[in-house]
Amino acid sequence: MTNKRQALVTGANKGIGLAITKGLAQSGMSVWLGTRDRSRGQAAIQNLLDEGLDVRLLEIDVVNEVSVQRAAEAVSRETGALHVLVNNAGIILDPTAPPSKVRMEDAKATFEVNLFGPIRVTQAFIPLLTAAEGARVVMMGSGVGSLTLIADPTSIYSSVNLLAYTASKVALNAVTVSFAKELAAFGIKVNAVEPGHVQTDLNDNTGVLTPEEGAATAIKMALIGQDGPTGGFFGGHGRQPW
Repeated sequence: MTNKRQALVTGANKGIGLAITKGLAQSGMSVWLGTRDRSRGQAAIQNLLDEGLDVRLLEIDVVNEVSVQRAAEAVSRETGALHVLVNNAGIILDPTAPPSKVRMEDAKATFEVNLFGPIRVTQAFIPLLTAAEGARVVMMGSGVGSLTLIADPTSIYSSVNLLAYTASKVALNAVTVSFAKELAAFGIKVNAVEPGHVQTDLNDNTGVLTPEEGAATAIKMALIGQDGPTGGFFGGHGRQPW
C-alpha cells in the first residue's frame, strides 16, 4: 500500500492519454497507465520511467467487463483509494462514411468504447474513488459532443458529420452529468473536457494542437480544488455549451 495520490488514465499508451499521464505524474501523482496492449504500454511507460516519473502499467480493455474488474482489483491490491480517473480511451471507425452508410456494427463498437467504456470503468472504480478525499473523474469528450456547436454554422464543429462518434460523445456529456449528481455527496467532481483539434491517430495526425496542448484541460480538471465545478463541459477557453 502507498499513501501517494493515485491516478488512472485509460487509453494512455499514446496521444492525449500519454500526455495526460505524463502531466499528472509531473504534478506529483502516482499514475496508472491504462492500456489494452501490454507491449505498447510497456514501450510507452519506459520513456516516462526514464524521466523519473512514478507511473505503472495497468492492462485494461474498457469494453471487456472481466478486464475492467481485474484492473480494479489490481489497483485495489496496491492502494486503498483512487484520487483521479480519466476516461480517455476512444475510437473513430470509418470516418469517411456518411450517416446513411454507417454500418451498425461500427456504431455499436464505437459506443462500446466511447460511452459504455467510461460507464463501465467508472462504476468499477467507484469504491476506490469514494475512499479518496475529493476524487476527480474526467470524461474525454469532444467539441462534436456539443449539440449547440454542431448545429451552429459558424462553428468548426458543424462541418463534422461523424454519426457514431458524435452521438457517442453527445451521450457521454449526459453520462457526465448523471455521475456528477450521484457522486457529489462524496465530494467527487465529474466533468467532461474537450481537447480541441489535436494531432492523434484518430484523425491521422491532421490536428493543429499537440497532444500536450490537448491534454491541458483534462489535467486542469483532474487537479481542481474543492471550489471547482462539477457536472460541466470544458475546453481550452473555459466552459463549453452542451
